[in-house]
Amino acid sequence: MLLDISPPLRAGLPVWPGDTAFDASPAWQLDAHCPVNVARLTLSPHSGAHADAPSHFQAAGQGIGQVALDAYLGPCRVIHCLSPGLLIRLEQIQSRLATQPTPLPPRLLIRSYTRYPLEAWDADFPGVEAAAIDWLGGQGVRLIGVDTASLDPMDSKTMDAHHATARQSMAILEQLLLDHAPEGDYELIALPLKLMNLDASPVRAVLRPLPVSTPLV
Repeated sequence: MLLDISPPLRAGLPVWPGDTAFDASPAWQLDAHCPVNVARLTLSPHSGAHADAPSHFQAAGQGIGQVALDAYLGPCRVIHCLSPGLLIRLEQIQSRLATQPTPLPPRLLIRSYTRYPLEAWDADFPGVEAAAIDWLGGQGVRLIGVDTASLDPMDSKTMDAHHATARQSMAILEQLLLDHAPEGDYELIALPLKLMNLDASPVRAVLRPLPVSTPLV
């Protein structure tokens, strides 16, 4: 059974203030003169569940269509750090991981919302402490995913957590809908589109229960 952890892409989708609003309209319509429906779509590549590219925060970084895909597919762990404050800190992550089996899979998804804000923009979402990113990289984590709009707080100008992922060669997923994902281990499937030089890509992120015999690394 698949657990869909992707927020719906729809009109009225909350977006980062100033970013491109979601819009879908018909380009062709099925009728007596046309045999198909074809839509016209406008959206930010950071809409809904999405993968950030290195080029999002590094001048010489790769576009999302150029990155290796292996980080976005494979064993992962979900942990809950609910209502953490301004930052999800290393100690909070370590505390939650201490309750889970070892070894730690190479992908970690962090739920911080008690209820994901589907209807309104949340300017006070928590970021992730850069020291936590560095520590996770040292534990072999190669992808970090969050249910917030960014790894860094909204007012960050230094993007410390994003730059920590670059140091650790770690992929990024943001705006995952983890309300119904219990803590534990899963298979993650969240492949970005091959949008060659773009700074991000929407993903259809899903979790699948792991067979008991599946190795976590």
